[in-house]
Amino acid sequence: MEKINIICVDDQPEVLDSVLRDLRPLSSYFRIEGVESAAECRELLEEFDAEGEYVGLVISDHVMPGGNGVELLRGIAQDGRFAKTRKILLTGQATHADTIQAVNEAHIDNYLEKPWDATALVATAKKLLTAFILDKGIEHLPFMPILDQSVLLSRLHRG
Repeated sequence: MEKINIICVDDQPEVLDSVLRDLRPLSSYFRIEGVESAAECRELLEEFDAEGEYVGLVISDHVMPGGNGVELLRGIAQDGRFAKTRKILLTGQATHADTIQAVNEAHIDNYLEKPWDATALVATAKKLLTAFILDKGIEHLPFMPILDQSVLLSRLHRG
């Protein structure tokens, strides 16, 4: 089974812990890592790429010291190695202009406001990870119990 990682980025340790706890239902199928800065996220991206592992999803806060979430996600979107990596901006402080920039330049797949609903976060992550697996051509059968069945059926029916 391919190794697929989820990276969560938030400079507030208590918020990061909450996101990681909410995503725990996915941990049997995906490695979930938490980092507290954009720089740490970029280091982890390099590490996973060097190890031949996938980064299926990055969930990032926006307002952080040393680089904001939109800049981080835009850099990921522009790096061909992570072209299919899905991105969520999870924030309570993005302006309307920040959000537009995130959509237009960082090509985010979803925007969730803080405080978030844990069920919605997990459901969104499942949908995005299902699309990632299908788009990358990764054998999806080992992931079947965790995949979003509606996305799977619709994509398999189309293709």
